[in-house]
Amino acid sequence: MSISGMTGFGRAEGAGCGWTWAVEARSVNGRNLEVRFRGPNGFDALERAVRTAAQARFARGQITVGVQARRVEGAEAAVTINAPLLARYLTLANELAEDGATPPSADGLLALRGVIEAPEETDDPEARAALETAIGRTVEEAMDALRGARHAEGAQLAPVLGGFIDRIEALVASAEGEAQAQVEAIRDRFSRRMAELAPDAPGLEERVFLEAASLAAKADVREELDRLSAHVAAARQLMTAPPAGRKLDFLLQEFMREANTLCSKSATTALTGIGLELKAVIEQLREQVQNVE
Repeated sequence: MSISGMTGFGRAEGAGCGWTWAVEARSVNGRNLEVRFRGPNGFDALERAVRTAAQARFARGQITVGVQARRVEGAEAAVTINAPLLARYLTLANELAEDGATPPSADGLLALRGVIEAPEETDDPEARAALETAIGRTVEEAMDALRGARHAEGAQLAPVLGGFIDRIEALVASAEGEAQAQVEAIRDRFSRRMAELAPDAPGLEERVFLEAASLAAKADVREELDRLSAHVAAARQLMTAPPAGRKLDFLLQEFMREANTLCSKSATTALTGIGLELKAVIEQLREQVQNVE
């Protein structure tokens, strides 16, 4: 398996039960998994299917799923008229007309609440359940398409991330070579400084040796370099074990901590330069990791 991105789009369409529908699923970067659903009135039950499908496929990202559904033209159920209610309305209207009110019109009577029973009000619960099940399958198809798009983004991200990790490994190797010269550089620097301040001091050579050894111990960066090498190996392992975004994000904090310590312990310009470049590459890698699921 390879890493996956967090942005993408998926769409699927379906038809049946006298309806046609379309499902669109979009996702963008997110620290956690967040699912939003937008659907037509009366289809609220689909939200559970959307959340279940998203949780089965994704670990992170803000996912928005929209469902559009409409009846097929000519497939609408016959409109029915509540005749007893209409008769009562008509009787009342005629009584008012005898007292001087305007006689009732047909369209006015039909517009009264409850006279016309729309198809949505007479849907068979079993038919609605079958319709929602069919739309649910289309939701799954749209989610699969979205997952494919996110995997495609991950395929493009993988070589970019791998290049940054390779660069970090090369800088760590350069730092290891430069770190070996730190002890001699510290000793030479301290020796010159002591010779300038107290050239005739007794036991100068021994004191220089002891002080230089103490400073060299404090400036030893082998531990930081070992940890950086271990972090490089861990990053490569995570690249093959998705979802890895959250773990990589944490690992890069450890990368930066070691790079900062390396710079603070550096006793040569060359090692400081390597440390600064190392920090820059780690930051570039961190920015790309924000796109990884």
